[in-house]
Amino acid sequence: MPQARPYARPRKRFGQHFLHDPAVIERIASAIAPRSAEALVEIGPGRGALTRRLLQSDCGSLDAIEIDRDLAASLRAELGDDVRFALHEADALAMDFSALARQRSQSLRVVGNLPYNISTPLLFHLLASVRDIQDLHVMLQKEVIARMAARPGDPAYGRLTVMLSPWVRVEHLFDVGPGAFQPPPQVWSAVARLTVLPQPAFTVSRAFPAVVAAAFAHRRKTLRNALRGLASIAQIESCGIDPSARPETISPERFNAIAALTELPPSAA
Repeated sequence: MPQARPYARPRKRFGQHFLHDPAVIERIASAIAPRSAEALVEIGPGRGALTRRLLQSDCGSLDAIEIDRDLAASLRAELGDDVRFALHEADALAMDFSALARQRSQSLRVVGNLPYNISTPLLFHLLASVRDIQDLHVMLQKEVIARMAARPGDPAYGRLTVMLSPWVRVEHLFDVGPGAFQPPPQVWSAVARLTVLPQPAFTVSRAFPAVVAAAFAHRRKTLRNALRGLASIAQIESCGIDPSARPETISPERFNAIAALTELPPSAA
């Protein structure tokens, strides 16, 4: 196997914190538990600590997406001889995951230590290809994982919670301390499993994203004020919701009910 090139220093603009703790790496790999011939996708492999461990399984393929060209060159030099390994020197936010699934002729299992600075946009981008994804195992800032797994009424409940809920079941798996990374971040991280539901939890209205975004744009506002211009008080009440309620108390299904009414002509609503 070719000798790996020396790794460059972490770059702040990419939000790089490289996982190096063997115990944490093993725990993540055990949670993923790759099965024979599956198509894995790793976002942000960095220096390849988890990548090497995943390639020890009998997975069918491992597509790694790395935006840092120096890290990509090192990974290519070290792992390029493995026919299962494919490196994409690209921005994950621009990656067509559905096209990749078609190329692999199967749904994808996505894993990644996601950069904190693009975590929410990246999750929303992945949702666009959710029917081509089997599950995701992601490591993010602990507070972000708490938002993903929250329930109505929880302090962490918000836009991210609601937007994920029709498509995936979120499980908080375990927390990871700063010392597991180089350089150590200033915050704790956590690992979550997002399992794609066989069918959406409900039929998602086209207006659902706009209604949810408006509701949580100013968390202290009541629904009456937050949705002004999108939904009338009568529409909100027709869904069995108190217009003076706060957004963080409303279930995803009820947000969707409001969104469905906003698509109707005023006379029909």
